[in-house]
Amino acid sequence: MLSLALAATLLTTGPVETAVTLPASPAPLHASLLVPEGAVSAVAVILPGSGPTDRDGNSPQFGITAQPYRLLARGLADRGIATVRIDKRGIGESAAAAPAEADLRITAYVEDARAWAAEAAARTGQPCAWLIGHSEGALIAVAAADGHEDSICGLVLLSGAGRPAGVILREQLGPQLPEPMKTEAFHALSELEAGRTVGDTPPALAALFRPSVQPYLISWLALDPTALIAAWDGPVMIGQGTTDIQVGVVDAEAMAAAQPDARLVLWDGVNHVLKIAPADRAGNVATYADPNLPLAPGVVEDVADYILQF
Repeated sequence: MLSLALAATLLTTGPVETAVTLPASPAPLHASLLVPEGAVSAVAVILPGSGPTDRDGNSPQFGITAQPYRLLARGLADRGIATVRIDKRGIGESAAAAPAEADLRITAYVEDARAWAAEAAARTGQPCAWLIGHSEGALIAVAAADGHEDSICGLVLLSGAGRPAGVILREQLGPQLPEPMKTEAFHALSELEAGRTVGDTPPALAALFRPSVQPYLISWLALDPTALIAAWDGPVMIGQGTTDIQVGVVDAEAMAAAQPDARLVLWDGVNHVLKIAPADRAGNVATYADPNLPLAPGVVEDVADYILQF
């Protein structure tokens, strides 16, 4: 007679999700592997955006619970594509893997992305893994791909910045900050871009420029996404929504211009969390807290179609 556990396993249909860990210092990294019901045609690692964004694409402390990465993974599984959704260092189950803030550099996320790609390929029997980077994860993806064409099949860059971070920060901060705070903030950015820490930032800007985060900012501001994507010799898809209030079509077009072989896809009426949303800020942001709202039509289909052609 079959055990209840075995019988339940045999009756299970659909994609299967399992927890996976990756050895790291000072503690292991954690993720979810979602494998389709049938044969695995490809595998991708989904790299999250900036801040406390978890493997599902949520940042509950900021009211973001749209779970776009979970929805994307499920949609890709239906097309035969396995995915690994990661909790980056310091987030979710990987919280213990965070170094001291003053010791963190963006290169740590880059190396982790490469390690996860190798792990994803090994667990699914694939020769290489795709990197699907969302928001800041798109920058991590192109940096991780550099020199790793054998282990990384290709890139899918979603809602990613196509200009250096300093340019975008000035664009975002400028309309929000009164003088003299704007001048002080822009001075701090210029110093950090030059590789120098600053000690005279106003207290109101401590969340962005606190001393312990400045080494990370220096490592981040030094990366130019267009230079990185131009150096990548492999498949790349760039996906961008037209009602994204965080990253614009101009960024997607800048990346596409730097890599003429890239496939550029613009989704009309789609926002930063890859859902249908109006252009007005209040209505747009409301979708960030709606996990029941599906991904916009075309997102899963375009990503899957691109990956599966290789």
